[in-house]
Amino acid sequence: MFSPIPLNLPAYPAKLREESGKLFIFDELRKKHLVLTPEEWVRQHWIQHLIREKKYPGSLIRIEGGLRLNAMQRRSDLVVYNTDGEKILLAEFKSPYVAISQATFEQIARYNTVHRIPLLLISNGLQHHYCRIHFDRNDFEFLPELPHYGA
Repeated sequence: MFSPIPLNLPAYPAKLREESGKLFIFDELRKKHLVLTPEEWVRQHWIQHLIREKKYPGSLIRIEGGLRLNAMQRRSDLVVYNTDGEKILLAEFKSPYVAISQATFEQIARYNTVHRIPLLLISNGLQHHYCRIHFDRNDFEFLPELPHYGA
């Protein structure tokens, strides 16, 4: 059973419960309890950070959306939309025990060939990376922090 560890994100009052020897966390967006895995611990902290600190509307956040990549079905960890229904943020989360590597950046880049989203977030809860894609110039820039919603 995963025992939650402190992350490099603001703490929030997570709703945890134990059942049959498993720990569950309540996902406020999906309105259900999920098995608490290290990656889910990171995702739930980021959801709260996006909503509480960065002012991203919870109603515009989609979790584990499907996508087709090279004839294979994949899942995006998190996608945020604007009020016009345009995708504005793509996030990839890893367990705090998994180092962010070149392979992580390549994974989100592959997913973004399908999505074409201008803002990328990669985090294992301890390290965070933010990147803005400039499709018109065919380049990108790393950002020192994640912009607030609408910025």
